[in-house]
Formats: sequence, structure tokens, C-alpha cells
Amino acid sequence: MKIVLLGAPGAGKGTQAQSISKYFNIPHISTGDIFRKNISEGTKLGKTAKRYMDAGQLVPDQLTLDLIEDRLNQEDCHRGYLLDGYPRTVVQADFLEEMLRRKHDQLDCALLIAVPREAILDRITGRRICPSCGASYHLKHNPPLKKDTCDICGHQVIQRLDDKAETVEERLDVYDEQTKPLISFYDERCILKSVDGTRAINQIFNDIVKVLSEVRLHDHTQE
Repeated sequence: MKIVLLGAPGAGKGTQAQSISKYFNIPHISTGDIFRKNISEGTKLGKTAKRYMDAGQLVPDQLTLDLIEDRLNQEDCHRGYLLDGYPRTVVQADFLEEMLRRKHDQLDCALLIAVPREAILDRITGRRICPSCGASYHLKHNPPLKKDTCDICGHQVIQRLDDKAETVEERLDVYDEQTKPLISFYDERCILKSVDGTRAINQIFNDIVKVLSEVRLHDHTQE
């Protein structure tokens, strides 16, 4: 199965991606991981990407696609893969579609973990962590027993800068402008599937398994 994972920041894609990869025995492909691996190994593509990153510039779409294509050509992707973090824009989705078309290939599913903006804000801005032992809490759903104090080590819990409301709002604004249009893009191609990301983690995964199993069954009947 060849899947693109969609969802806003804070929708829980990372958690579900690991479970999907394990359950369906396909690699979880994150663009961040690809960049880090190529840069650490000093590949030609990695060195080129590093020059842009060191200069504080965005890596061009074509170079990102070249890195993705190189990864998809590896043996563990022959049975399928889960793309997480790519494409981020409709332009990148067009690039990916054309690249797959050249290989006489196509995606099986674009899976959206749907969570309303208000729920994401509540989920992220309520998070607190202990800088001493790393324990995590949520003011509403999993608060420490004593206000602002870690249950484990007694250290004062804090809110990360990335979890502050203004930072989250900015990230969601960028998502709405650049990435959310992918929902319509893949819906028009009749491969979009959606699950309710506000449910419990195990319930979301059960929904995902049901949706993807139906997609796989349909694909097999078309062969």
C-alpha cells in the first residue's frame, strides 16, 4: 500500500504513523528523516540540501522530490510505504504524481486524520512538561496532582515555546494556507479517506485499520 498521511500539526500523525507502519509492514517515510540521513551520510543530494539549509533557505521542491524518489526506489518500499510530511503543498503533490506516473505507479490512499482547529489548540496549548525528568502532562486531560508540580520529581512543570498559543496559531495558519488544499487535491482524485482524530488513540487506529484494509481489498479486486 502506498499512502500519504495528512493532518494539521497536533493531529497525532506521528503516533498513528508508527502504528500503521508496524501493522501493515511498510516503512514510515518522514522527509525530516530523509534529510538527516542523507546529510549525515554525505550523499550528493544531502550535500546539496545542506547548502540550502545552512544558508537558511528552503530546499527547492525538485531537490526534495529527488530525495523522496531515491528513498522510494529502495528495496523496503517495493511493498508500499507511508509518506509523512510530504507533499506539503499542491505543487509538491503535482511533482509526486508526475514522478509516480513516470514509474507507471500511483498512490493508493491519502489518509486524513481530521481534527478541528479548536481541538488542536486545546490539545497543544494545554501540554506541560517537566524539564527535569521529562514527564508530560495536560492541564485538562492529565494534570499533575499538585498544580504546576511534577508528580514524579517535584520539579515545576513548564510550557514549551512551541506549545504557546501564538506559535500554534502561526503553524496552523501556515497549514491552512499551504497544506490544507491537499485535502481537495486528493479528494478530486477519489483516493481521500478520513478518520476522526478527536477520538482516543486506540479508537483512531482501529478506524485507520478498517479504512486501509478496505482500500487494500478494493485494490486487490481491481488487479
